[in-house]
Amino acid sequence: MPAPHRDGRLLAVSDLHVGYAENRAIVAELKPLSPGDWLLVAGDVGERLADITWALRLLAGRFERVVWVPGNHELWTPPQESPDLRGVARYEHLVSVCRELGVLTPEDDYPLWQGAGGPVRIVPLFLLYDYTFLPEGHHTKDSALAYAHSTGVVCTDEYLLHPDPYPTRDAWCRARVELTERRLAALGDDGVPLVFVNHYPLVREPTDILRHPQFAQWCGTTATRDWHRRHRTAAVIYGHLHIPRVTWYDGVRFEEVSLGYPREWLPRPVGRRLLRDVLPES
Repeated sequence: MPAPHRDGRLLAVSDLHVGYAENRAIVAELKPLSPGDWLLVAGDVGERLADITWALRLLAGRFERVVWVPGNHELWTPPQESPDLRGVARYEHLVSVCRELGVLTPEDDYPLWQGAGGPVRIVPLFLLYDYTFLPEGHHTKDSALAYAHSTGVVCTDEYLLHPDPYPTRDAWCRARVELTERRLAALGDDGVPLVFVNHYPLVREPTDILRHPQFAQWCGTTATRDWHRRHRTAAVIYGHLHIPRVTWYDGVRFEEVSLGYPREWLPRPVGRRLLRDVLPES
């Protein structure tokens, strides 16, 4: 891997959803802000393999390094998709596509950023969710799911995100958490802060402002609630909620970096830059 330019910037974005023409046009115009910029893509590039490949190829050709983590939409198996892959097989196919494009994934060694604001180690995560962000008054997954169905607020994952060969999505989540905890433990502490990149927030608090609180059960896992404290952490980057903002927990900056659907971003005030600085104090 080439050494980054010292004037490069570490940038992040998520939830590009390039299946929408308006979003595709925005992505087509995305360019680095300075030589040597790296781009962290925190999931939900799109649903179709062709769209995901188009976007990642374009970004990989413009930025010095692209790091991608899967969102839930990339893991869907849409109708008439080719190849028709489910669960782990689809994820592994996406990883192979990224490797052909030179894009880093959660399956690669954690890269070291040495440009502006560095050094920091980038930790791309693939963890999913396990229904432990329960809505108030509910204490089990079955109860929370029944409540969501009764209100009509049900994540499409329940129909299109298959966990094969795991029996459930939460079982797949537990396996990914265990794998990642082993990798993090093997890192030790060399004094280099980590930048966690995950599609979902590592703590539950960002979901507290959801319009439909029952949706939180598809937004992460309580298993990661102390990762930003347990490890030396410079920042946590995530998406999924489509509520771009910065919050702080235990002195650590969490930033939601999504674009979102056109109906969400079109009403926003003009002027907010889509690509967010991961290390804005640099």
